[in-house]
Amino acid sequence: MRGQPVLEVSGLTYEAGERHLLKGVDLIVAAGRAVAVMGPSGSGKSTLLSLLLGLLRPRSGEIRLAGRDLARLRDGELAAVRREAIGMVFQSGELLPELTPVENVALAALLAGVSPAAAYREASSLLEELWVDPDAAPTSELSCGERQRLAVARALTGSPVLLLVDDPTGALDGATRDRVADLLFAASARRGCAMVVATHDPSVAVRADRVVELRSGRLVELAHGGVR
Repeated sequence: MRGQPVLEVSGLTYEAGERHLLKGVDLIVAAGRAVAVMGPSGSGKSTLLSLLLGLLRPRSGEIRLAGRDLARLRDGELAAVRREAIGMVFQSGELLPELTPVENVALAALLAGVSPAAAYREASSLLEELWVDPDAAPTSELSCGERQRLAVARALTGSPVLLLVDDPTGALDGATRDRVADLLFAASARRGCAMVVATHDPSVAVRADRVVELRSGRLVELAHGGVR
């Protein structure tokens, strides 16, 4: 339900070797709301997303997604949560270049056992919503902006409750960046996803409902007017 907490993070800590990347991170994101996480390269933004996705295990703390503590789930249970409840837009897109856009988007649903007709129908609808031709072929011939919009469509497959986005516009020019960012935030809001966006770009961050900065291992709230 829109406005209800979907993601609740408390006391999250993580170490990589002797580096203390996260030192007690707290974060709450409600359905239909977006939080932008800023910070320089190496500050731990991508690490935080990997923890929220369940690819890394925290040293301590809780990550509750729709009431379930991901830090306590077994690997098989985590994989099911990722498949059913979380969408991820990776920095590099992680697309299969030899497939068409509709094949890229439908692939995860097909692997999960969804019928081909239903998987391709949802994929085509998502791509049209994000202004990508479902039948364009192959994906390798698409522009950078089209590939990133394709990655967003794939992440929204299956109506996830949480959308995680890692630097979605880092490789895009200014005009393309704005179009992709507008579509990303609009699509997640329409679908009622809770969204966490890791970015170094202030022009992307200000589109979020809240902006926080990862500073010395903790999240610090920023006023929108102070994002620059």
